Amino acid sequence: MICKIAFLVFLLLTASISFAQQNARPVAIIFDSDMGPDYDDAGAITLLHAFADNGSARILATIASTKYEGVAGVLNVFNTYFNRPGIPVAVPKGKALELKDRQHWTDTLLANYPHKIRSNDEVPDAIELYRKILASQPDKSVTIVTVGFLTNLANLLQSPADKYSRLNGSMLVKQKVRQLVCMAGRFPSGSEFNVDQDAAASRFVFANWTSPVLFSGFEIGQKIKTGLPLINNDAIINSPVKDVFRISIPLDPQDSAGRMSWDETAVLIAVKGYKPWYQVVKGKMRVSENGSNDWTKESQMHSYITEAQSPGIVQDLINELMMHQPVKNRR
Repeated sequence: MICKIAFLVFLLLTASISFAQQNARPVAIIFDSDMGPDYDDAGAITLLHAFADNGSARILATIASTKYEGVAGVLNVFNTYFNRPGIPVAVPKGKALELKDRQHWTDTLLANYPHKIRSNDEVPDAIELYRKILASQPDKSVTIVTVGFLTNLANLLQSPADKYSRLNGSMLVKQKVRQLVCMAGRFPSGSEFNVDQDAAASRFVFANWTSPVLFSGFEIGQKIKTGLPLINNDAIINSPVKDVFRISIPLDPQDSAGRMSWDETAVLIAVKGYKPWYQVVKGKMRVSENGSNDWTKESQMHSYITEAQSPGIVQDLINELMMHQPVKNRR
């Protein structure tokens, strides 16, 4: 059985690389993450760099949706580790949550791994960077992946014209964004952390977003447990990704089989598409004042994924991708 699973993972990875080699246009990604309260964000940014290394993705920016001191540096740690230290980083400078990890892995990364960004004050406001990046990209070319709070996206939609674009935020999104992929919500209804922690922002975004939205809900990542192969791989040393999971998994009994992998699934479907692992249900997500969500079929602008294959197949694939190592002498 183990050999069969390993073979399936090999086929999926081979297909991924083959696709990338044939694809002249890697998916242009802005990655928006809370990078702290939970640690599946660390797995998600690792997948993103793995896809960038095989040519499937192009990382335009890594933006924090929380503003605890040090979050800009943590994003820079991962980008530096994967030999992309120049990827732009931004942090919300106005009202935003400041939720930090309880396991203190962020402190460990900042103390032990190279990073040029030492303070949040050294990076621009999230909305300034969003507008700068979007204005510079071709129309309908950018995929935004959000695996944290919707604070930045609400502010982006409400932003006025500026030196980067004559368009207001809503029109800029409509012109430049191909798709928004969110780890957010429970489907067809329920309550989920990323949505309910800034309920007002979530409610505004999902009522007013002007490009297609694809959701990976709580129920998807809940079944996918990852990280153990990474921390048990003795060949991987001096890795911030491994350190995050090595520190955090033993601290919670519910993670004994690996951490639930919500954020990684959002990156996976943003870059590779939802097939063959998932199907989609079309409609629109509605968010109540308390942050809970439900689903209506009155519109077709939103979609959420449902399982088409066993979660174990995606679990094996994510585990393999999370062991991706930095590419040296990258051109």
